[in-house]
Amino acid sequence: MKTSTISLILILQVIFTAASAAPNAVLDINGKKLRSETQYYILPVFRGMGGGLTLGFTGRVNNSEVDFCPLDVVQKGNELETGLPLTFSPVNPKKDVIRESTDLNIQFEASTICIQSTLWKLTGQDEATGLNFVGTGGEKGNPGKDTVSNWFKIEKYDNDYKLVFCPSVCDICKVICMDVGIYVDENHMRRLVLSEKPFKVMFKKVD
Repeated sequence: MKTSTISLILILQVIFTAASAAPNAVLDINGKKLRSETQYYILPVFRGMGGGLTLGFTGRVNNSEVDFCPLDVVQKGNELETGLPLTFSPVNPKKDVIRESTDLNIQFEASTICIQSTLWKLTGQDEATGLNFVGTGGEKGNPGKDTVSNWFKIEKYDNDYKLVFCPSVCDICKVICMDVGIYVDENHMRRLVLSEKPFKVMFKKVD
């Protein structure tokens, strides 16, 4: 066999191996692949467990003052409400398909009264509850230590999906790795928070 033929075979084997090793694509409720910068709703899998996701005032106390901005990520109480549309942006901006267990930015496609972005980020530990809430005000892209709190992942959970905070964008950073769940506060607001009980979700493309 000629050397050139052997080289071609080796190249094809490398390409095939790399392709087969890629994580599975995340699918929406219609079995279609999630696409970068396409708008979706994040919805609970189980009925009677609230609706889609939206923005809500934090109302948390930090340094003895009540914070109202930036806004937290919260779940609608009514299961018939889809919430606000969101987009997903993978860590590699050249990639179009959203894949499981891959770092990505999540952003609401909405305007607010707060002068900040609607991109998700993990907040600092709340003084009153000791919990880490999912808020907004993150910076899109620019993976590294300065943006480590802005990256989330979608992982397979049973036959559905869950949201996870476990960023891989900084090799030298010590990060928390936990599922994203729901915390119901004293005002009955359903807030996204790092939790040992994952929030099982599905994705619906915005019409």
